[in-house]
Amino acid sequence: MLQTLKNAFKIPELRSKLVFTMVIVLIYRLGAVIPVPFINSTMMASLMAASEGSIFQYLNLLSGDAFSKATLFALSVSPYITASIVMQLLTVAIPALERLSKEGDEGRKKITTYTRYLTVVLGLITSYGYYMVIKNLHNQNNGGVLTRMGLKPFGMIVIIACYCAGTALVMWLAEKINENGIGNGISIILFANIVSSLPVMIGSLGYRFVGGIKSLFKTEWVGLLDILFVLLSIVITVAIVFLVVFVTQSERKIPIQYAKRVVGRKMYGGQNTTLPIKLNMTGVMPIIFANSIVSLPATIIAFFNIKKGGIWDRIARTLSPSSWVYAVVLFMLIIGFSYFYITISFNPIEVSNNLKKNGGFIPGIRPGKPTSDYISKIL
Repeated sequence: MLQTLKNAFKIPELRSKLVFTMVIVLIYRLGAVIPVPFINSTMMASLMAASEGSIFQYLNLLSGDAFSKATLFALSVSPYITASIVMQLLTVAIPALERLSKEGDEGRKKITTYTRYLTVVLGLITSYGYYMVIKNLHNQNNGGVLTRMGLKPFGMIVIIACYCAGTALVMWLAEKINENGIGNGISIILFANIVSSLPVMIGSLGYRFVGGIKSLFKTEWVGLLDILFVLLSIVITVAIVFLVVFVTQSERKIPIQYAKRVVGRKMYGGQNTTLPIKLNMTGVMPIIFANSIVSLPATIIAFFNIKKGGIWDRIARTLSPSSWVYAVVLFMLIIGFSYFYITISFNPIEVSNNLKKNGGFIPGIRPGKPTSDYISKIL
């Protein structure tokens, strides 16, 4: 891997793309620590840490702790991701958008423009909702989260405008990575946010490891458990990374054969190729959907300040991460959304028609509906 990075920096064009991406990520991380006026970031972070099981913890992970500290990029790429998913669903549901998506670069540019507008709208709505969460936390804890100006209409407008502007800026940074960087701007920003928590985790493991060694020198065998825990954590982390990469790269290759055609004095076709179908075609989208839905009860409690002991409080406790019901519901939702997302993102009928137009077929399967049924079965 290090040799690959070394070779990449030897190519001028690729080196400029890598440096540009690093600069954009650095700008994003700086924006993630810029405080918003009229909000006490320190107190906000301590209160957010108590909201276990809600969707806020998930959003905080995606924002690299910016959400819990209420900084400029607190909403991160979440509105942009939501807008992209909504536009993708509408492209399948609305014939006009579907025709637009098939018009080439011009159609895709229009859909991208609609996605940007929708991102700003969702950012404005989410910013207002986030301000209400901050205000509820302020009222629940007898003040301290917002200043006096933050409770007034002018302060509310400033805070909402800051978060909405932060959403638009994050969207712009992600698109700049797509245009001038190495691509996958959203994924790069999400990766940077998740990696930002690694130093704290590594420091915690290192502290525990050193403490275990010191205990062994004092003939305290309890320290051996700390050392084994750290080593086991490292092994599990490496194994998870290996399995994630292995599953992501795994694919089922369907053999495709093209019929021979004679045009003039030249012969075309007659070659064998494959139609690759990824094992994990849906990526992390089913997990995002499933996490959002299973965390709704706890999130509703945080929004509306529902008292403990009621039906919503019992539902939130039942669906807390420490409950077995949470694991079962999350597992079933991931499977359900996987089927749903594959259905809207991959069209076997369209693939079958394209193969038929180009003279391709799957050996042993007739072109047309039998081919689409075969591909659907594999999916």
